[in-house]
Amino acid sequence: MKYIDEFRDSKIAKYLIGEIDKITTRHWVIMELCGGQTHTIVQHGIDQLLPKQIELVHGPGCPVCVTPLDVLDQAIEIAKMPNVIFTSFGDMLRVPGSTSDLLKVKSQGGDVRIVYSPLEAVKIAKENPAKEVVFFAIGFETTAPGNAMAVLHAQKEGLKNFSELVSHVMVPPAMEAILSSPSNRIDGFLAAGHVCTVMGYWEYEPIAEKYKVPIVPTGFEPVDMLEGIYLVIKQLEEENYHVVNQYKRSITREGNIHAQKSISEVYEVIDKNWRGIGEIPMSGMKIREKYKTFDAAQKFNVGSIKTDESSICISGEILQGLKKPNECPAFGNECTPVHPLGATMVSSEGACAAYHKYQRYHKVGV
Repeated sequence: MKYIDEFRDSKIAKYLIGEIDKITTRHWVIMELCGGQTHTIVQHGIDQLLPKQIELVHGPGCPVCVTPLDVLDQAIEIAKMPNVIFTSFGDMLRVPGSTSDLLKVKSQGGDVRIVYSPLEAVKIAKENPAKEVVFFAIGFETTAPGNAMAVLHAQKEGLKNFSELVSHVMVPPAMEAILSSPSNRIDGFLAAGHVCTVMGYWEYEPIAEKYKVPIVPTGFEPVDMLEGIYLVIKQLEEENYHVVNQYKRSITREGNIHAQKSISEVYEVIDKNWRGIGEIPMSGMKIREKYKTFDAAQKFNVGSIKTDESSICISGEILQGLKKPNECPAFGNECTPVHPLGATMVSSEGACAAYHKYQRYHKVGV
C-alpha cells in the first residue's frame, strides 16, 4: 500500500540502522513527543536495534495521560448529573480519577457515551433538547480544530444545551519546560507529525536555536522513526541544531492555516496544569469569553475538587523522560491495564500501556 509498505520495509530499516551506527560516536538521549511514536518504537524494538550509545526516552506525548486529575474529577462529577449526556472519545473512559472513572459512572447509570467526532456530540445535543450535552474536549493541537468547529457549529445551530469541558494542551511550551528543567537530559527531539501537520514547525525553530537541540518532526512508521533518529544524531554529531522535517509527505512549515484560525477563534491560551508534571506557563487553552455559554466549566458548578494521586505511580517521571515504565515498582503488579494506577497505563497512547502490551518487563541488558 502506498505510503505504508515502503515505510515498513525491513531492508530500508536495516540500512538506516547501519547509517546511524556509522555516525554515532557518543551517548545521546532522544525524546519522542507522541504516544503513537512510542508504540511504534516499542512494538518494533527500535530502541533495542540502535547502537547502545543512543537512548530513547518517552515524553509527554499522550494527551490523555497529561489531562489534569482535577479536570477528570470534574468530568466525573458532571457525568453523574441526572440531566447530562456526557460524551467523550473512548480512551478517556477508563482513565482513573481520584476515586472513580467515567466507565464506572456509566455502569452506575450515568448517560456517558463514546463518540468518534465532536460533531457527533453536537448532533446528540440537537436531538435531545431537554438534556445538557457535554463533550470532553481534550488533546494537543491535533484535535483542537475539530473541537473548535463543534463550538462554531453549535452556535450556528442555535444550540443552548451543548458545551465542552476543555483540557487542551500545547507541545512547544512542554518542550521548553523539559529543556529548562535542572534535571533535563534530552539532547534532541522527535516531534509529533500530526501536531505539526496542524501547526507546522515554525514554532520549534526558536526552541532549537535557544536550547541548542535538533528537532525533527517525524512520522509514525518504523522507517519514519529511524530516519528521524538519523537526522537528529547527524545534527548532534555535527553540532548543528535546527528543525529538519522528516514527515514531508504531511507537514509544511506553516501548517494548516485554516485550522489554526479556528483554534484561535474559539480558544485562548492560558497557563495549564499537566498531570504528573505540574503547571506549565501558556501551555493550555480555554474557551474565549465570547463563547462562554459553551464552556462546561462555567456552566456546571461541581463544588470544590480535591484530587488524590496514587502515591506509588511514577507516571510524572515517565512523562518527563526521567524514568522508563519498567522502572516503576508497580508496573505489571499493582498497575495493569485492567487495574491502572495512572493514565499512562490505560491510554492507548500511554508509554506504560506500550511496555505492558509488548512485554517489556525488563530493562535492556537485564
